Amino acid sequence: MSSQGGLDTTFTSDGEHTPPVAVVIPAKDEETTIASTVRSAKALPGVKLIVVVDDGSHDNTKNVARAAGAVGIRHTVNRGKASAMETGANVVSMHEPEGAEPYLLLFLDADLGESSAEAAPLIEPVATGKADCTIAVLPPQKGAGGRGFVKNLSRRAIYHFTGWKPVAPLSGQRCLTREAYQAAVPLAEGWGVETAMTIAILRRRLTIQEVPCEFGHRVSTNSVRGQIHRFHQFVDVWKTVIALKTKQIGRIGILKALRHPSIKGKPEPSVDYEPFRMAPK
Repeated sequence: MSSQGGLDTTFTSDGEHTPPVAVVIPAKDEETTIASTVRSAKALPGVKLIVVVDDGSHDNTKNVARAAGAVGIRHTVNRGKASAMETGANVVSMHEPEGAEPYLLLFLDADLGESSAEAAPLIEPVATGKADCTIAVLPPQKGAGGRGFVKNLSRRAIYHFTGWKPVAPLSGQRCLTREAYQAAVPLAEGWGVETAMTIAILRRRLTIQEVPCEFGHRVSTNSVRGQIHRFHQFVDVWKTVIALKTKQIGRIGILKALRHPSIKGKPEPSVDYEPFRMAPK
């Protein structure tokens, strides 16, 4: 780490300049995990700021996050993940030194705990300009339920609109340049935020790369509560797809939209993790 002209400047081991990183963590009722998530994220390379957005918690999430070293912001009522992400990004902008380059944005879930330290591989490709956005591919999580309906819906939507077949379309662990983030705002509401974000970034002709990361987090099981959670996820992703489809129909006409080749057949996800940019039409 070095400072030039009073501004933070970060360098790699070979002397290459890289942008500073701000971690944004949306959180609701996460007082048991947020401290370890924040402390582990502080050790990530290039991290200058951690913002925890308490999205209407009924517990002490905000104060625990502050005690662990984060900037704590609270929504008095639950406004949803997308709103918490936007609030966090706005707070980062307010904390950036005047005249400095924008921070990279690293979005992490609040329940990662100590495994948030595994986010370093997400930062490197974006910090060095190899990709505009990285998305974490998590290892199989013990106890996870579901049959992949939500993931497949999201994957098919991304394939339909961009031609890309992601492995982890619903992963919320992402590092973005400010340009990539701005391409996606306003963020889609609910659980459709990741699907819409991926589509928006690629349609701006920016690059996305999936990166395997050894994260561990709380999973949705096959309990009744887990099934209800996945149902809400499916509905939100479906709403996102319908909204995007409506815009597409308005732009190119219903017949051309329905003839899109990705409507037929199940796309197989890519597994090479190479950066992807939507090809020009």
